[in-house]
Amino acid sequence: MHATQAPSRPAPPYLRLLRTYLLPRWQPATLLAVLLFAGIGLQIVSPQFLRRFIDLAGATAPREALVGAALWFMGLGLGHRVLSIAATYLSQDLGWRATNDLRYDAAAHVLGLDMSYHKRQTPGKLIERIDGDVLTLSNFFSELVLQVVGAGLLLAGILVALYLEDWRVGLGLTIFCGISMAVLTGLRGYALAESEAERESSANLFGFIEERLACRDDIRANGGGAYTMHRFLGEQRDYCLKSLSAWIRRSAMWVSSMSLFHAGHAAALALGAALFLRGEATLGQVYLITHYTMMLFTPLERLTRQLQDLQKAGAGATRLTDLLAERSHIPDVGQQRLPSGPLAVRFDHVSFQYEDGDEQVLHDLAFHLPAGASLGLLGRTGCGKTTLTRLLFRLYDVSDGSIRLGDLDIRQAPLDHLRQRVGLVTQDVQLFQGSVRDNLTLFDPSIPDRRLLELIDELGLSRWLASLPHGLDTDLAAGGGGLSAGEGQLLALGRVFLQDPGLVILDEPSSRLDPATEHRLEQAVNRLLADRTAIIIAHRLGTVQRVDQILIMEAGRCVEWGPRADLVADPTSRFAELLRTGMEETFA
Repeated sequence: MHATQAPSRPAPPYLRLLRTYLLPRWQPATLLAVLLFAGIGLQIVSPQFLRRFIDLAGATAPREALVGAALWFMGLGLGHRVLSIAATYLSQDLGWRATNDLRYDAAAHVLGLDMSYHKRQTPGKLIERIDGDVLTLSNFFSELVLQVVGAGLLLAGILVALYLEDWRVGLGLTIFCGISMAVLTGLRGYALAESEAERESSANLFGFIEERLACRDDIRANGGGAYTMHRFLGEQRDYCLKSLSAWIRRSAMWVSSMSLFHAGHAAALALGAALFLRGEATLGQVYLITHYTMMLFTPLERLTRQLQDLQKAGAGATRLTDLLAERSHIPDVGQQRLPSGPLAVRFDHVSFQYEDGDEQVLHDLAFHLPAGASLGLLGRTGCGKTTLTRLLFRLYDVSDGSIRLGDLDIRQAPLDHLRQRVGLVTQDVQLFQGSVRDNLTLFDPSIPDRRLLELIDELGLSRWLASLPHGLDTDLAAGGGGLSAGEGQLLALGRVFLQDPGLVILDEPSSRLDPATEHRLEQAVNRLLADRTAIIIAHRLGTVQRVDQILIMEAGRCVEWGPRADLVADPTSRFAELLRTGMEETFA
């Protein structure tokens, strides 16, 4: 009968991250190890020359012998400092490169997760995970492992040197180091839970700040400042208390090591003095024993500090591992390409709900829009219009049925390719901190300025561009500060022009503009929709005058769909009733 083998325990999260991000840099890591270990050797050897200097001075040795011992001691000390500086530079460079790669992978992973995940998280929490948690691993990547190994070697080297001087001293300090390491090892996980709670509280604080800053105008307008500050102080208090709890627990290791060190130092002084008084040790040997005992503090203190950092790194690594383990519910396995030119759109009995157990948003939605045609999408707020457009981008996947573009199920196309072939212009334009060029190209340097200038001329923005102090290089504020609503909308249209999609979705971009600016925007929209399929979410009757088909939604269902001209001619149709009563009033 075979004994049941215990399942192997998975490696700690920080070790898995170490293998992933540090092993590919084994060459600088090896050089760093050589520098650290060479420095350890110099640390152990140099006190021998100081001991020699003391004994020679006591024996009234020739000046040349004293000078030689002193020069050796100073040379070894200088060499140790040079190696220490080089190792510090290399370790910091190694740590920042590894953490930058981890930060990049975490950010790319978060951006690739589907909308259902982002609905559960605030941007502030994600920022703290991508930046704050990664920062806790900086020391871990740069030098923690090597420092722990180096501290162990230095500790062993000092003990060997002490045994060579006197086995009784070596044995006594070996027992002292054993007790110290047992205490430190026992305290290794003492603050792990508190460190994780500290990182979580920090993420909550950043999430709160981000949300309130994003809503600052509404908070001011509605008198919510006092309540917001009260909540802010509450979040700060929670973070402060959890940070204090984690710091106290982590400090227990430092206090323990200091107490043990002072006890060991006192014992070494007493032992050295006894040996000297009995004539069993020279003054130089007593100094050497005392100096090596003091040197023991360095590896013990280093081990204590690194074990404290390991607890912080463990908390951050656990949270990062959980983040990287999140998987999108939108599988990106498609390999087929959508056809060029305008794309036909077909919804084949599509139903959708956001989460299991949530109320269904779309019910058996079916319609067909030929390539190059335009569809006006009407309905009250909450009827499912925006959800329909999100499904076209695969920000969510349908629960039942299928969506086809150009006779290809959109799940068979790669996500990046799908989103390049579908363009979207919303009422709320997102502009970024960057130049006009960056905001048009979305930071794509491959698009030549000549194409951008042609596009700006097409959009009727040439005069506006000429008024800017640095043309395409003029910086814009995040959120579009300094731009009118019409100029922002025209820039958003320009992005879609550069993308050259086969399907364009317009969420009534002109609904908030004055008549003159709206007319200017209408001309740009007409050029944008030429030779493209279009879906226009309409809030005003004037917007749907240009469309070929009308689809009216109610509670997630299609209640009317057909050619616009036919619906206008049918006095019993819902669309004809909208024309008689005024759509704005009907959908208010």
